[in-house]
Amino acid sequence: MSRGFVREDDQEEAPFIPPRAALPDGVTNYVTPSGLEALHVERYALEEERANTVGSDDERRRTIAVINGKLDLLNERIVTARVVEPIVNGPEEVRFGSTVTYEHMDGPQKGTWRTFTIVGVDEADVKEGRIMFTAPIARALIGKRVGGMAELQLPPIVSHLLIHEIR
Repeated sequence: MSRGFVREDDQEEAPFIPPRAALPDGVTNYVTPSGLEALHVERYALEEERANTVGSDDERRRTIAVINGKLDLLNERIVTARVVEPIVNGPEEVRFGSTVTYEHMDGPQKGTWRTFTIVGVDEADVKEGRIMFTAPIARALIGKRVGGMAELQLPPIVSHLLIHEIR
């Protein structure tokens, strides 16, 4: 259609859809069983929000466009999710889904103990003690055993972590 037949005020800006947590290209979308359940709960909530959206036609159309964009991103994550079941008797080494307690042996946090659970990118919440498996600290810890040392490199600082517990 010729631009001569399009009113300027008919041009609607594309809505901003906030991105989901970063998952690097080519990296498998690992999730815990509870993480996958949370994604399904989130999808249900967005579908309910979309169904109950009210307002003027313009407001409703914009709101639904944002919700649909969020649903598209969420559905892509659900479809690509690969569930990793927890090990029943506790793992011998740090792996996806492990809860790890470690101590900083040097660097600015020397003597500090931390406990984190390694989870999928959509499940991560540092305040809740959950870190994504793609995080540098998770990558440093994965594969290590109790009593083992992990080396965390965050240039210019290199920190050594002593694994105290894995569950």
